Amino acid sequence: MADSSSTSSSSPASSNHSSSSLKDLSHSALQLVQWQEPKKSVAVFIGSLLALVSVATLSVISVVSYLLLAVLCITITFRVYKSIIQAVQKSEKGHPFRSSLQRDVSLSPEAVRQLADLSTVYLNRVIRESRRLLLVEDLVDSLKLAGGMWMLTYVGSIFNGVTLLILGESPPHSP
Repeated sequence: MADSSSTSSSSPASSNHSSSSLKDLSHSALQLVQWQEPKKSVAVFIGSLLALVSVATLSVISVVSYLLLAVLCITITFRVYKSIIQAVQKSEKGHPFRSSLQRDVSLSPEAVRQLADLSTVYLNRVIRESRRLLLVEDLVDSLKLAGGMWMLTYVGSIFNGVTLLILGESPPHSP
């Protein structure tokens, strides 16, 4: 396996930009976890909890479908509302989402390469750490992992119990 620094063809400025944006992202995530901005942390916590409960009770396909339907209901309603307002006021403002529709959202090959290089670094780190923990290089760290996984079995059983409770309350199917 080749060293990622020798295969990288990006300039130092672009790698500094990607590392600074990664630092900003990790700083933002740390602020959320430490509840330094309570409003944002509550929103992320409730959103995550809602997603977990939704996936625990419904299939992932259903959750994604309902989410997209909700977004479509909101955007269609807003578009119709704006069209009615424009017709009543006789203005020519145009499509309410025009700026978003005209924004370039395509990925450049360079951006994809930088993302792949960055993800390769993190994936290699995860593989090395997993190997170290699962093959018991350090007994204490592996025991910590085992304790964490054991606690997660209780979290999983709570979600399984909620699912069984919901399924148990459904009306019986008639033959």
